[in-house]
Amino acid sequence: MEDKVQAAFPGAITNGSLAEKVSNKLDSHGFGKDNTQLATSLCSDEVNRELDDEFRKMYGWNFSMGGLAGFPFGGITSFGAMAHHIPTGGSCLVIYGPHVGVDNEGAVGKINRRGRPGASGACCGSANAAAAYVQCVVAGEKEAAEAPTDPVDAQQSWVCSALLPHGKRVAAAENPAIELPHALFDSQDEIMMKIVNAACGEVAGEGKIALVGGLQINTPAGTPDYFMIKKFDILNNKGEVIESVAA
Repeated sequence: MEDKVQAAFPGAITNGSLAEKVSNKLDSHGFGKDNTQLATSLCSDEVNRELDDEFRKMYGWNFSMGGLAGFPFGGITSFGAMAHHIPTGGSCLVIYGPHVGVDNEGAVGKINRRGRPGASGACCGSANAAAAYVQCVVAGEKEAAEAPTDPVDAQQSWVCSALLPHGKRVAAAENPAIELPHALFDSQDEIMMKIVNAACGEVAGEGKIALVGGLQINTPAGTPDYFMIKKFDILNNKGEVIESVAA
């Protein structure tokens, strides 16, 4: 499975290796299990809970900021609430980004799900639906939708809207299924930085903010999931980067 993942997402590492890499670096900045509040902004899909679990082993229960496709729909309010849960004198770690499947045949954007032998389904379903919508808008087959006013499916509407500026980029890619999560990450990273810049002061004292962003790569049951790091920054509570760690 690793060769299929690396072919599409070179440099991706297993979730376990990611947790070890992050923990080793954060140790030098004073992050530990007893003084770190873990937060995640990952898609609602159950396949992403493995990444939550890997980091819970090191930092305890996570505060969830994310929704469909991994967008931080909790916004400024969720970051501020999470910051107020940081143990006294401690810091926070935020893991975020979209996810994408790689199935048994190496197809990107699909995954073989538990209990569905032989079947390969969409992963991320929200991202794939947004890509189909954007393709129609870019092709002039439909008008871009207005901002949602009904909460019934508001998150998916916002995923579609956030992907729209990247529509031509995804369509022009050699493999749109590979480019799609990269485009979604760029949109999510922009939103996350707005949230952090607005709410970083809620982290008390000398507390720090570690941001680990990238692509979560889901694989079939029985094989390890991977993560492609696209950002690993450590900030102070003024939003200033203390250290930017090479991926």
